[in-house]
Amino acid sequence: MDDQVCPRCKTTKYRNPSLKLLVNVCGHTLCESCVDLLFLKGAGACPECNVPLRRSNFRVQLFEEPKVEKEIDIRRRILRDYNKKEEDFATEEEYNDYLEEMECIVYNLCNNIDIVNTNKKIEQYKKDNRDIIMKNKSRLGREEYELEMELEREKQVEADRKKELQQIEQDLKKRQIKEKEALIDELMSSHADAASIVSDYAKQAEKIREEAKVVPVNKNEFSTGVKFGQQAFLPVPKVEEGPMYAYKKPIIITDGPQPPKTEEIESKGYIQFIRAENAVERAGGYRSIISCQRALQEALQGLFHSK
Repeated sequence: MDDQVCPRCKTTKYRNPSLKLLVNVCGHTLCESCVDLLFLKGAGACPECNVPLRRSNFRVQLFEEPKVEKEIDIRRRILRDYNKKEEDFATEEEYNDYLEEMECIVYNLCNNIDIVNTNKKIEQYKKDNRDIIMKNKSRLGREEYELEMELEREKQVEADRKKELQQIEQDLKKRQIKEKEALIDELMSSHADAASIVSDYAKQAEKIREEAKVVPVNKNEFSTGVKFGQQAFLPVPKVEEGPMYAYKKPIIITDGPQPPKTEEIESKGYIQFIRAENAVERAGGYRSIISCQRALQEALQGLFHSK
């Protein structure tokens, strides 16, 4: 909490425990005092990027990373208009293209890429789909509901983490005070060597510091799972390696006629009795010749076996 700082006046949470950081659509933060000073007339420019802002659009920063706040604000705004459901599309492929287009728009706005053309694209979409947008706005969309639930969950987790860190700091300070008082009492009443008493106290204090170490939570990804910045990866656990895999062609012993080979399935007309694969199946690696081979093997499965 102490590392929170206003980029304009440099006030920190340590110096001012009541510091409240606010954020706007540009993603840059300001403390409440700076917002009141810069946006006294209700509107002004961001001191970081000079984007025109309004005082009424500032809100309390919920997350330590401003990029998260910016993405959440943009995603909320886009989902208000890009609110079509899967049943609004004729095919699943069209729905996936629609979702991909929406994610590209969010990415461009979050990273300040081609802002003008992106906003024109949004306005054109709103004109072309005005009726269905108004229809879907009448009910809470599934995406918006899930986003709200995820934000509430992350907010609660962050509050619990800060509360836990505060409690650990308070307990550590109380324990250090008790240790200092015990050291003073022992130095006053004990007849032992003062240097050895201080040495024992230093070892005990070092032990307390080791026990109080807390692993910080690394906030380096958005609620969507998209990572940003640098990340320290944990070491990969060592796995005992066995012998390398070596392919062995199966030995098939037939007690009847040999099944046709791959090139014979088409040349001898077996394939004409099998439905041709469609584009989706072909993309997944499926071919109608595979189905034909399986059907022929099942027909002859009582005549051969493998070992």
